[in-house]
Amino acid sequence: MKNNKTVKIIGAGLAGCEAAWQASKLGVDVMLYEMKPKSFSPAHHSEKFAELVCSNSFRSNQLSNAIGLLKEEMHRMGSLVMEAAYACEVPAGSALAVDREKFSDYITDKIKSNTRITVINEEVTQIDADTDEAVVYATGPLTSDSLADSILEFVGGDELHFYDAAAPIVDASTVNYDIAFFASRYGKGSGDDYLNCPMNEEQYNAFYNALLTAEMAKLKEFDSESQQQLQVFEGCMPVEVMAQRGYDVLRFGPMKPVGLPLPSTGKDAFATVQLRKENLEGSMYNIVGFQTHLTFSEQKRVFRMIPGLENAEFFRYGVMHRNTYLNSVKLLNSDYSTRKNPNIFFAGQMTGVEGYIESASSGFVAGINAAMRALNEEIVIFPPQTEIGALASYISNPGVSSFQPMNANFGVIAPLDKKVKGGKSARNEAYAVRSLEIIDEMYRNIKERQDEANESNN
Repeated sequence: MKNNKTVKIIGAGLAGCEAAWQASKLGVDVMLYEMKPKSFSPAHHSEKFAELVCSNSFRSNQLSNAIGLLKEEMHRMGSLVMEAAYACEVPAGSALAVDREKFSDYITDKIKSNTRITVINEEVTQIDADTDEAVVYATGPLTSDSLADSILEFVGGDELHFYDAAAPIVDASTVNYDIAFFASRYGKGSGDDYLNCPMNEEQYNAFYNALLTAEMAKLKEFDSESQQQLQVFEGCMPVEVMAQRGYDVLRFGPMKPVGLPLPSTGKDAFATVQLRKENLEGSMYNIVGFQTHLTFSEQKRVFRMIPGLENAEFFRYGVMHRNTYLNSVKLLNSDYSTRKNPNIFFAGQMTGVEGYIESASSGFVAGINAAMRALNEEIVIFPPQTEIGALASYISNPGVSSFQPMNANFGVIAPLDKKVKGGKSARNEAYAVRSLEIIDEMYRNIKERQDEANESNN
């Protein structure tokens, strides 16, 4: 006998699509509300779902790295976002990067072809504070003003915000390949995953000084706070802000030359700018770590000072926009439901998880538990020994005194119960082994529930 339980998901970004997918697999009907194409946020341009507005990189794929572990946890649990990422992968050394258009197409097609998911192209402007239906708000860091005001009224807490930035994308056909060379750091990956533009000391000095004096773009109307008061998220810092922090910040950051010896000499350059494929065809490259808020004309002038990019044409210039998030440690439970009304869930960057996969993981947890709430079944808590659970625990921990957005890391995961010899790498591997054992057991339990749901609905 079919159940008539329904979950509402507000927003079809990575978190919202993951939430919708996971809820549908547990046998509930999903109403997925998406305001595009009727209305767009200042950072969104495509009508498709799961649009990547910043980098196309999902970062490291190594299990000894926390984000690599999070991806593997999600993959083993049946994540739609991870399925799409691997289906649309482009070479990126030891990292996972995707063709952003194909990635969005893949998820859009999957969502629209799922018979349990109904897409409603409407903007939701109010939160129903007293709802007895399970609802997941995954409207992202650029939630519309009307809904943001309604959410703020509901939570009664502080609205926090920071400014996020995206890197420029270069036309690959306009790169000077007499200077730029293909190589992955320390030879990882296929060897041609990254395009490298080396600088000598004189070139770096000129570039550095140009960054220090370049003109920044004026904030858009929706970003009314003065530029002097910007709170920039450390994990996505504009390149000009890094330059302002010191001469060597760039050289030991995104322009680190080590592991990328010059083909002509076999020695490292003074500094190196890396570009990563934006699509499988290799016709577009983004400048790695070069998020920026410079004016478009200044980006063209300054970034053409990079050897190999002197005649570069830009498919997209870097942009900067406001991202908002909740003071979640005072508002949310570890299943991403609100303490005020457990039928109301939040997911995505609004919760204070930072990054594509982190956002998807919050949608994953919220989607499963919204379905459980709709079905009147016991909620699923991911333990802090897993990276999925560690992030959920962090954003819901009232003991966190100064709450800031958090990427996946081993600092938030529950400590090991015994010391591990072999240093940091061995310790991280031990974290991964422990986590994946838990994840495999949790997946078996979830899979049983999914199979039961499918049987009862046939």
